[in-house]
Order: sequence, then structure tokens, then C-alpha cells
Amino acid sequence: MHRYRTHSCGQLREEHVGQQVRLSGWVHNRRDLGGLLFVDLRDHYGVTQLMARPESPVFEELSRISKESVIQVTGVVAARSAENVNPNLPTGAIEIEASEVEVLGTTEELPLTVFPEDNTSEERRLTYRFLDLRRERMHRNVMLRSQVVAYIRQKMTELGFNEFQTPILTSSSPEGARDFLVPSRLHPGSSSPSRRRPSSSSSC
Repeated sequence: MHRYRTHSCGQLREEHVGQQVRLSGWVHNRRDLGGLLFVDLRDHYGVTQLMARPESPVFEELSRISKESVIQVTGVVAARSAENVNPNLPTGAIEIEASEVEVLGTTEELPLTVFPEDNTSEERRLTYRFLDLRRERMHRNVMLRSQVVAYIRQKMTELGFNEFQTPILTSSSPEGARDFLVPSRLHPGSSSPSRRRPSSSSSC
């Protein structure tokens, strides 16, 4: 068994009902319905609903954990009742009856919300880029970009192309990363930002 999880938060289905599992992720959302507490747990792969009853030893702890805190949960996979199945969620037919919770990392009040997504200014989003990239839309866009680039490279390789990239010291980034300073050959004793762009070529 993995130290932090047996499955990802997007992996469990009805065929796993009855199994004891361990998940780790961010606290995505929490709903206290009085008699039952529901917590949505999110990782890179998806979202799984956790459930705790008032008599459960983890009820109080789960009810106090703030959103975007990182937790590890152990519990048994249970089938949701027909009226509670969420067809919009790949894991919407099951939930985890939590029996153990370990807090791996807590968070204080966030400068912007990850869920639900609000109309935060672009400046604030760039300032707290690590939070912005957790949002569903941004996460989906980043993963799509990765998949497109990987697909293009795979197809070019299959067609017999080779990729060569010359050594670079740095390349400017539109996301706000700083440029490193390197010694200037044209002006000895001074430094200047390296603006050399990566150059790639393909040959068949």
C-alpha cells in the first residue's frame, strides 16, 4: 500500500464498493447537512466525495478543516443511493465512509478562491499563480497544452523528424519569471539580461 494513497481521487467506481481505500488530496468543498457531513476531496486526477456521520471519530476533525488543506483519508467505498448519484462526476456513483483522517497541511484564509471560481483580477491571479493553477479551468488548459505538445512531438518523431535544441542560459517567460543576469561580452565588467531565445530545428 502506498504511504499516501491506494487510489487517486478520480479512479474509484462501483466495482470498488466494499473495499478499504486511502486517498490524499485538497479539501475541495464541504457540506454539513446536520446529520451527515460531506467533503469533496480533490487531486490532480479528479474529485471523490467523503462522508462522515456524527458518531464517527473523524466527524469533528473533518468539520473543522479549511478548504484547500491537504488531508489523507482512509475509509470504505460505499455506493450512493440512486437519488444521490452525480452523473456529472466520474466518481459520482460512490462515496467514501471515512474512518481515519490525517491532516498533512493546513491553510489559512486564501487570497483568492479555488472553488467556486470568482472574478479575481488577473494581477492577483498572477501573484498567487500556485493557487490559480489549482482552478479547474486553468488546470484543464495546462493539461491540454501538455497533451497537444506531446502529440505533435510523437507524430513528428514517427515521421522521422529529429529535434535539436541549442544550449541556452535562459529564455524570457510571459508569466512573470525573472531573467537571470549574465556577463556581457560587449561591455566587460557589466551584466545584461540574457535575451537569447531557444532555437529548435527539425530535419527529416
